[in-house]
Amino acid sequence: MTPGKSESSSSPIAERIDEIDVAEEMQGSFLEYAYSVIYSRALPDARDGLKPVQRRILYMMSDMGLRPDRGHVKSARVVGEVMGKLHPHGDSAIYDALVRLAQAFTLRVPLVDGHGNFGSLDDGPAAARYTEARMAPAAVSMTEHLDEDVVDFVPNYDNSHEQPEVLPAAIPNLLVNGASGIAVGMATNMAPHNLVEVVAAARHLLLNPEATLDELMEFVPGPDFPSGGTIVGLSGVRDAYATGRGSFKTRAKVSVEQLTPRKAGLVVTELPYLVGPEKVIEKIKDGVNAKKITGISDVADLTDRTKGLRLVIGVKTGFNPQAVLEQLYRMTPLEDSFNINNVALVDGQPQTLGLRELLDVYLAHRIRVITRRSEYRLARRRERLHLVEGLLIAILDIDEVIQVIRSSDDAEAARTRLEEVFDLSRLQAEYILELRLRRLTKFSRIELEAERDQLLAEIAALEELLASDVRIRGQVAEELDRAAELFGTPRRTMLTEARVQPKTRKAVDPATLEHADVPCRVILGSTGRIARVDAPEGEAAVTLTPPSRRSKHDAVRSEVATTSRTEIGAVTSKGRLIRFSPMDLPALPPNSVQLGAGVRVTDYLALPDRTEQVLAVVSLDSQQSIVLGTEQGVVKRVAAGNYPNRPDFEVIALKPGDRVVGASQGGDDDELVFVTSDAQLLHFPASAVRPQGCPAGGMAGVKLDAGARVISFTVIPRADIESSVVVTVAASADTLLGADPGAAKVSDFAEFPGKGRATGGVRAHRFLKGQDGLSVAWVGPGPARALGSDGSLRVLPEGGAKRDGSGQTLDAVVQVVGRAIR
Repeated sequence: MTPGKSESSSSPIAERIDEIDVAEEMQGSFLEYAYSVIYSRALPDARDGLKPVQRRILYMMSDMGLRPDRGHVKSARVVGEVMGKLHPHGDSAIYDALVRLAQAFTLRVPLVDGHGNFGSLDDGPAAARYTEARMAPAAVSMTEHLDEDVVDFVPNYDNSHEQPEVLPAAIPNLLVNGASGIAVGMATNMAPHNLVEVVAAARHLLLNPEATLDELMEFVPGPDFPSGGTIVGLSGVRDAYATGRGSFKTRAKVSVEQLTPRKAGLVVTELPYLVGPEKVIEKIKDGVNAKKITGISDVADLTDRTKGLRLVIGVKTGFNPQAVLEQLYRMTPLEDSFNINNVALVDGQPQTLGLRELLDVYLAHRIRVITRRSEYRLARRRERLHLVEGLLIAILDIDEVIQVIRSSDDAEAARTRLEEVFDLSRLQAEYILELRLRRLTKFSRIELEAERDQLLAEIAALEELLASDVRIRGQVAEELDRAAELFGTPRRTMLTEARVQPKTRKAVDPATLEHADVPCRVILGSTGRIARVDAPEGEAAVTLTPPSRRSKHDAVRSEVATTSRTEIGAVTSKGRLIRFSPMDLPALPPNSVQLGAGVRVTDYLALPDRTEQVLAVVSLDSQQSIVLGTEQGVVKRVAAGNYPNRPDFEVIALKPGDRVVGASQGGDDDELVFVTSDAQLLHFPASAVRPQGCPAGGMAGVKLDAGARVISFTVIPRADIESSVVVTVAASADTLLGADPGAAKVSDFAEFPGKGRATGGVRAHRFLKGQDGLSVAWVGPGPARALGSDGSLRVLPEGGAKRDGSGQTLDAVVQVVGRAIR
């Protein structure tokens, strides 16, 4: 031996080389891996609708006693128990499965009652150490009677524990909650359904084993998603129910609402299955930025815990909300596709199942569960009856039993002698030997006899049940009904037939999204309501039909002829002009104009100060100037056309404490009319007032006596002077408001002589005793309409009264006077 070298180092190393076929090895390894993924991880069992990890979670929670009437425990504790005893995989996969079982937006009937942040459609859940969980009531029905030999148990991964091969599943979980998973070479994607509908179909199939698919679809017309929404097109649903494969469109539930009186919008309250609002908002923003989506002004997520999902999409003025919605359906997840692929394990083999096959497999499982449970209960009751009968024999002759026991050398001899003397079985003899002395009372004998009778009745019932397939099916149906009653909820998803869509992917022409620009009139009522009346198709003008005498809010304060997309202005009592488009105003039919159906103009324009009133609507394209009269007697004509390009601006610089009482548009030939609170009427031609720019403060219009103020200012066109009337209502300022209707007078405007600007005018009403001023005054083309505070019609006296007459007492208080619709 060479020095420095050990014997072991000099010995040759044993080598072993096995030659294998790489193709066969790869094929075999791949098939083993594929089978493991299919059977042990990715696909649900068609009987209980659960994947192995889900089944292990529910079983372990049941074993831990985490029932709905107990407290929550940390999710990490559940995950640890499942991982340590049953599931040989990472904790993240177990926790992800636990979270899914608790999400009400994922499962139609959640199986885990989660406490804490279990995530949303846009965000993941909190870590397992922060959340808590326990079984949901439905999960109890999935695991009940496991201790009655209803299913087979199999060893866990290291043979240290046992787990159920399948859960009893008192609810058809696979159809109700659906499933999704990706295996090797196959995948499953099953839609959730309504529990009540599925139970009804299962009951029908139990009673009618030859039922057709059409009959079953009368009970289950389509999927029912937890998030609601709408299924568009049922042909794909029927294909899925017939063959196990099919696809259909799901749409969000969207309504068109008036977000403000001036702005319409699309309000989304339900989204397609597994689509979150943040994803929708992101797609809308991307489409708008890329100019693929038009007509959207803004998007806001107003979802909260009380109202639920509320996604508000603002529509620009002039765009048709329905056309914008169709655009959103096409380019965003507001419309989504759902592909059904009903792949599940049947006897350990993946199969694609239709609706009938899914129900058949589940019902066969439940029939087997009920049968095994009944057999188990029958065996336990027979065993108990056997012991009770032995006890009764012993109690009937207890003295001899005691004598036999006392005279025996040991327990074994006593048991043998009891079997021989009283003709007992070994179990009965052992049970008698363990009998306690307190069971020897007379009352105990009565209890045993009652128990024996009850056991005999239960045994007879169980034998009768097991002897009849019809009774077993009836028991299955009864328990399904109980589950539907406990856990069933109304349908959430609406089903609709598909509408024909043009087969094109071209961008939508923005013009098709906008409303047509049609002639219309915008009418402002005397009670503050505003509406739009469009011209009938093919007509350039609007012809209005006067309303009935019973109509409310039908006195006109102001109106302007325009088109639906033209910007017009509203003049307010604070001297402001507010630009707006009549597009979003309520459109009234020309043949039955009811201003009561309009919107309050203060709400439509969103005026922040409720004391600010809208006095007139004006055209910004007209060559006529805007004419205003104020409470302190100032008059102003605003030069036409040179208006600031701002949403709102001042058209008169008011003095402190002053306000505008009337406004209109007029030319040089029109008459400007002031009526004061002390019954003075002044009118003069508009040509006496020089037009000014918007910043100007106007000039003197009428001379006021001490304590008087202007209560009415009107512009009378030259063509309407002969037909115009003056309406005045006198009352007392000391009378309680609404208590005294006062006296009214209707005079011809032609009776009042004109005077120069800034003079005092002539008397328009003679006050009687107790009257100290005018409460209402109006001048305009007749006939005049008087309304109460609620918009109801008031009766005015006949016209033709003297210009300085005292008037006639009214039956009811007059709040406003305006022109009748013509």
